[in-house]
Amino acid sequence: MTNPAARIGASGLDLDVVDHLLSTTRAVRKRLDMTRPVPVEVVMECLELAVQAPTGTNAETWRWIVVSDPEVRAGIAELYQNPTPPPVSPAPDVPDSAQQRRVVESAQYLSRHIHEVPMMVVPCVESAGGAAGWPPSIYPAVWSFMLALRSRGLGTTLTTVHLWRREDADRLLGLPQGFVQACLLPIAYFTGDDFRPARRRPIEEVVFANHWGTPIR
Repeated sequence: MTNPAARIGASGLDLDVVDHLLSTTRAVRKRLDMTRPVPVEVVMECLELAVQAPTGTNAETWRWIVVSDPEVRAGIAELYQNPTPPPVSPAPDVPDSAQQRRVVESAQYLSRHIHEVPMMVVPCVESAGGAAGWPPSIYPAVWSFMLALRSRGLGTTLTTVHLWRREDADRLLGLPQGFVQACLLPIAYFTGDDFRPARRRPIEEVVFANHWGTPIR
């Protein structure tokens, strides 16, 4: 039965449902249920939706490795937990806050427990790319995949820590030359009922009109 109070957009979609999905798809780390199996059929269903995303020149240069084998997951976890020391680079200017400390604690929790995650997906893409390189050809599909997971009660986070040991990871997964790993998605059902929108800077601080720093009026 149609909800008479629903906000239906010009697309014909229920805007309340769509907006809730978009504003509450969080990076899930501490709320991953490491004890509940993830059916590969559900992951494949989400990937079927993900590959509907736009891709550079419609070439579909992406490939997806679904990792359920315990030994391979353990190998990825070892790379993740023991990265090569990263090169020194300036850290982004992120103010110290309770929220930011929670993010750091959450990332540390995932690192300690990533070997327990029941399923992992590694998005890969052909390394050739246009003016912006290869990322625009894979990340829209990664985000669509994350949204599809969220709508089915599964959580994940886009992480790249294991790629500090990229060559080891490539060998572990058998990547051929010409392809690169874009990220790692540890997947599990999430605990709890729902997520809330995150605190973000006011939109006026991050959106400009025509030139950097010019406010939209």
